Amino acid sequence: MWTVVYIASNRAQAELYKNVLCNEGVLANIRAAGIVSALGDGLYEILVLESEANEAHAILCQHAVR
Repeated sequence: MWTVVYIASNRAQAELYKNVLCNEGVLANIRAAGIVSALGDGLYEILVLESEANEAHAILCQHAVR
């Protein structure tokens, strides 16, 4: 089952965090959370498998500290 681990403020940020997770070996996906403009503005959910949620949180926190 997929679970949301982060909500990004735009598509570019969501893609960045998705790539960070994928580069660390965590399967990740993104999806729009509500209405999104043609430019990609709007909220995007970053999802991972429920079994990898704790690891994903740790990776995202570690990335934010850098």
